[in-house]
Amino acid sequence: MLVNSKKMLQEAKKNKQVVFHFNINNLEWAKAILEECDKLKVPVILGVSEGAIKYMGGYNVVASLCFSLVSDLEIKTDVCLHLDHGSSVESCIQAIDAGFNSVMIDMSKKSLEENIIKTKEVVAYAKNNNVSVEAEIGSMGQLDANGLSQGTNTNLNDCLTFVKETGIDAVAAAVGTVHGIYHGKLNIDYKLIETLATNLEVPLVLHGGSGLDIEILKKCKEAGITKININSDLQEAWSIGVKKYLQENKDVIDPRKVIGSGIQALKDTIDMKININN
Repeated sequence: MLVNSKKMLQEAKKNKQVVFHFNINNLEWAKAILEECDKLKVPVILGVSEGAIKYMGGYNVVASLCFSLVSDLEIKTDVCLHLDHGSSVESCIQAIDAGFNSVMIDMSKKSLEENIIKTKEVVAYAKNNNVSVEAEIGSMGQLDANGLSQGTNTNLNDCLTFVKETGIDAVAAAVGTVHGIYHGKLNIDYKLIETLATNLEVPLVLHGGSGLDIEILKKCKEAGITKININSDLQEAWSIGVKKYLQENKDVIDPRKVIGSGIQALKDTIDMKININN
């Protein structure tokens, strides 16, 4: 069933569980994620970046594709179609108008004041359309030469003000993770996660969930994370599967076989992540 993310995240926060956000990049990925999460009977958030939306043909194409898959595959689990890292109020409105159930407005590089102003604009429009809103505060940054995040971690008081002033449904906080695959030392501030989760009424979101082993993800969940975003791990698993298949089947030219050859590895990765709730 198609829903916004508010209820599923609030229930997960209450039960100290994690809802996974898996990014989609094409039809095959969306289908595989839906099938696997439905089989495991867990709610799922299908995240779509602006880049993926452009690649797939536009907001309406993505929405129609995902909604049709949910219907034709007879998906029973709760599914939320979510704009990931919306770069402007306008892109969030486009997603909402296309039927997305949830949007993320990312003004984290702006001042706190401007972040609040822009986020409130999105929240006002979203609430009139039964759409949930996620926003980000703090800066995840990049890895330095030693493999440590050089972002600015979220300040508790700023975060409390941000959530109260904007009325968002979930907040993505900078706690030491980075986007992409880690190639250095971890610098996650578990105490900060615990402090934020304890003091915030809304669910706490972890961006940069890829590259973290299962025990790290469990520690993040135990500290208070409710939503974990995964993209690069799926890309890596899928690409390894495809490369292996092509090496062993050099004469194959059917794109369905080529693309499909990485799907099982993608599903296996999904299984492994979701297992942290057990």
